[in-house]
Amino acid sequence: MNLEEDMNHPTETFDAVIIGGGFAGIYMLYELRKRGYEAKVFEAADEIGGTWQWNRYPGARCDVESMQYSYSFSDELQQEWHWTERCAPQSEILRYLNHVVNKFDLYKDIQLETRVTNLVYNEDLSQWTIETNHNERIIAKFCIMATGCLSIPKDPRIKGLEQFEGNVYSTGKWPKTTVDFSERRVAVIGTGSSGAQCIPMVAKQASHLYVIQRTPNYVISATTKSIDNEYEKDWKSNYNQRRRYILESQGGMFLDDDNDSSIMNMTDKERFEAGWKKGGFSFYTAFKGRLNDKDISHVISDCFHDKICEIVKDQDVAQALAPYDHLFGSKRPCVSAQYYETFNRDNVTLVDIRSRTIDQITPTGIQIDDEHIEVDDIILATGFDAITGAILNIDIHGRDDKVLRDKWIVRPRTLLGMMIAGFPNLFTITGPGSPIDLSNMIPHIEENVKWIMKSIDYLKMNHLDSIEPTIDAQNFWMDHVDMVARLTTGITDNPRYNRSSIPEKPGVAIRYTGGLQNYLKMCEQVTLNDGYEKFFLLKSSS
Repeated sequence: MNLEEDMNHPTETFDAVIIGGGFAGIYMLYELRKRGYEAKVFEAADEIGGTWQWNRYPGARCDVESMQYSYSFSDELQQEWHWTERCAPQSEILRYLNHVVNKFDLYKDIQLETRVTNLVYNEDLSQWTIETNHNERIIAKFCIMATGCLSIPKDPRIKGLEQFEGNVYSTGKWPKTTVDFSERRVAVIGTGSSGAQCIPMVAKQASHLYVIQRTPNYVISATTKSIDNEYEKDWKSNYNQRRRYILESQGGMFLDDDNDSSIMNMTDKERFEAGWKKGGFSFYTAFKGRLNDKDISHVISDCFHDKICEIVKDQDVAQALAPYDHLFGSKRPCVSAQYYETFNRDNVTLVDIRSRTIDQITPTGIQIDDEHIEVDDIILATGFDAITGAILNIDIHGRDDKVLRDKWIVRPRTLLGMMIAGFPNLFTITGPGSPIDLSNMIPHIEENVKWIMKSIDYLKMNHLDSIEPTIDAQNFWMDHVDMVARLTTGITDNPRYNRSSIPEKPGVAIRYTGGLQNYLKMCEQVTLNDGYEKFFLLKSSS
């Protein structure tokens, strides 16, 4: 592929181009700017925010507590910002990100409503040519993919969807305008994280809500408490200590009750009840140290089934809501307020399709076998083309004009989820082969950005043009990812941790399941004492 410059395509030149304007892209820009590099962010949406800009559906909120789902790079920032809820709603997270961008004057280097379409590496000049949907052409030595792992909604591929005469909404691309479901018959298709959060909210408005469920999930009760002054003061006076703890933890989180000794004398049933009352990811503290024990996974799963039957009055509905194809802990659970209680409402009907399929969408509703459900609105909560979707939406050509989309047909291969053999100076933040959403994303993002900056600075100080991992190093890392996945209960059999939710993408281990703390140790070791033996480095000829 040859992208020759011409007078119709003026070229801008930067040290680095960042693709994506969410948490990762914003912090990457901050660090590059701080070190004096010329950088620019390209964001497809009309405002910054990444997944928190796209996912505006009713009930959207973070399942990690706000005080730690935030940047740590500026003490002034973390001291001045006031979170109002323990687990922030989408709107508050978006306000926070806008505050960060304004505080550090980052907007001037962010270009919105611009989708990057092509990346082509020039081996002779050791630089990337970037093209956008506006026919712009940009040159940069480094290209950083900050595209996020949940930014491309999955195509539901339901026959007849285009002929539906009502409104169709996607949780992953929710409109900015207020959507009122009052006096409307609504169907929500999907009961993953997005569906679990929006279903209770829509049920409060709709005249009738039909929940179309194929695979039930474990849904932990959400923490929706407000942040009081004492809690906020405690966090802000102990931020440094707790941030260090977060980096040394399995899930990248500080849990207030992590050292609760009272649980040691509890029965498993009592532990479950204690965890349920705590809500959110504090649920895990009730079973600290035992979550990788397969027996405990069975115990928690059984307790969950009992809890569902306790909450949901109709026992047929309760049994249908109970997960049947996986144990608790084999994939990330959903977190939602009043989820199971919602199915006690007279205006809510669960439509279980585990043994049947949606035949088609008709102009007036949904046809499932011989049942036709008349609805006015359809909400698609069908998930994402996770992790690789946004990356592979871009036509990326590396060394020898090799296309990344072709290289990743069998499986995505990276070193540490951050670099790809054959694609010099291309970095991926929280890419395939890293913990991704198995941990708090913010410390994961920050540590990835620091590692990338260290590599860029190393090239500059040593007058090097490019860096990329060796194939041996990359293969060794992915073999390690596979090995750890096999040792983790239930992971390799679960599509949530591979790509099998997309038919064209065969199932493989795609997340590092060994914990954030172990992942970060290996990130440090691979470049320890400025040793870049696992990388191919090209020295500048000048």
